[in-house]
Amino acid sequence: MLGQAQGLTWFIPGEDPFLISKKQLFARIVGGLRGRAVKEVIFGETEITTRAFEDLQQITQIARKMVTMFGMSEIGLWALTDPAVQSSDVVLRMLARNSMSEKLAEDIDNSVRQIIEAAYEIAKNHIRNNCDAVDKLVDVLLDKETLKFTDISSIKVDRIPIRELIKA
Repeated sequence: MLGQAQGLTWFIPGEDPFLISKKQLFARIVGGLRGRAVKEVIFGETEITTRAFEDLQQITQIARKMVTMFGMSEIGLWALTDPAVQSSDVVLRMLARNSMSEKLAEDIDNSVRQIIEAAYEIAKNHIRNNCDAVDKLVDVLLDKETLKFTDISSIKVDRIPIRELIKA
């Protein structure tokens, strides 16, 4: 019913990474979690699938950068990782992680987890608050299988915009 992409979330490439606000980053995390939130709210926690794997990787990376590179957490206004060590090499990443205290590494992990959990609650609340819109989207999807922007924008329901739920 979801089509070939199966609810895949796409992020916009090519933006200037130095002009993205904390609220925008948090909104991306909320957006990246909405597919999983829909499955949990509509079908229940036991029906969550492995499909969100790539989304989870992206949102975790965003949240970790908010904490370790952009100073956007309660840990403080300092960069906690060396950009030169931002590598795909596992050994280099492990060496970088070993250069910080266990307490700091734990604080980073907790901050990342808090950001993601707060975003997930907002995503689930957004689905709960907009069940009528979700039901209408499902009806259109069952009929067409693939939606265009015009299909989505033509669905008229009272809904709560997600920007009202994001206070970051």
